[in-house]
Amino acid sequence: MKKIAVIGAGMAGITAARTLVQAGHQVSVFEKSHGAGGRMSTRVTPYGTFDHGTQYFTVRDPRFLKALTEVPGSQAVCRAWSANAVRVLDALGRVIEAPLPLREPHFVASPGMNALVRHWAQPLEAAGQLHFQTQVQFLKRTSAKGAWTLVGADGSQHGGFDAVVLAIPSVQADYLLRQSGAPASQFNGLKVMSEVSVAPCWTLMLAYPLANQPGLSHLGPQWNAARSVHHRIAWISRESSKPGRAPLERWTVQASAEWSMEHLEDDGDRVQAKLLKAFAELTGIRAEPGYAQVHLWRYAKTLQPLGQSHVWEPSLGLGLCGDWLLGHRVEDAFVSGLSLALDLA
Repeated sequence: MKKIAVIGAGMAGITAARTLVQAGHQVSVFEKSHGAGGRMSTRVTPYGTFDHGTQYFTVRDPRFLKALTEVPGSQAVCRAWSANAVRVLDALGRVIEAPLPLREPHFVASPGMNALVRHWAQPLEAAGQLHFQTQVQFLKRTSAKGAWTLVGADGSQHGGFDAVVLAIPSVQADYLLRQSGAPASQFNGLKVMSEVSVAPCWTLMLAYPLANQPGLSHLGPQWNAARSVHHRIAWISRESSKPGRAPLERWTVQASAEWSMEHLEDDGDRVQAKLLKAFAELTGIRAEPGYAQVHLWRYAKTLQPLGQSHVWEPSLGLGLCGDWLLGHRVEDAFVSGLSLALDLA
């Protein structure tokens, strides 16, 4: 039995942690936010919820399907979404024929996208193995083959680990390892992470409470989700169309990778105004929203993955997993976390 620390409680981290626990290891998960989910996040507002990160997931890998069907309670959390009728819009908002890849089944977790990861994390949390609001500042090791200690941003220390798994974005993993100095900075994974490219994403959340009145079922277009070639917007979805959500009219708008990169350091109000204008151009909805908020994901969509499921260096007891090693899908994160855990176990 090994004592293992997992940094990051997204899909990859929770999958790795569950698999390692099932293999008989002692696992502790450290997460800087207040809950599990990573980019499978759900924003709770007075107007309802927004899946402001990952919008949906597909099921292509048989191992992912096996987990969804065999982990108790998972089938109740996962719901099919009618977005398999996803449209593709041109820059003027006109519908283009949807390519075949968009017609595969789309699924969401209910009542929010974070529900699936949180459900899988529940046994870990019940066992006291999840440590939320704990940001790891750096790693240290007393000797070449000694135990790892995690030092938090508040100065707290968690030690005695035989291995450390980094289930966080590549840029954050790179920074943490370099910040830690030797031997962490001698990790071979640092040499290959420079090949990875991940783009940011600005997300706009909109709610229209006045739309839910007698005789008015919804605003704007008949479709519920669309990809776009508009220079500002890549994706639009009607949140209230997802199963298990409140009916109040809500939209999530995600900017393109190129535009998000160009406006990475812009003021939030300026970004909101620009995306709201583009949203009106694409949907024809020009009413003033009752709620509008933007969120920046600095590490959102993988443009250039590493091309392997995980990185594990037994001599140092360090490993990497995450969707960015394989792509940007939810199941990429699952496969990465599973593969690393099986290698380590």
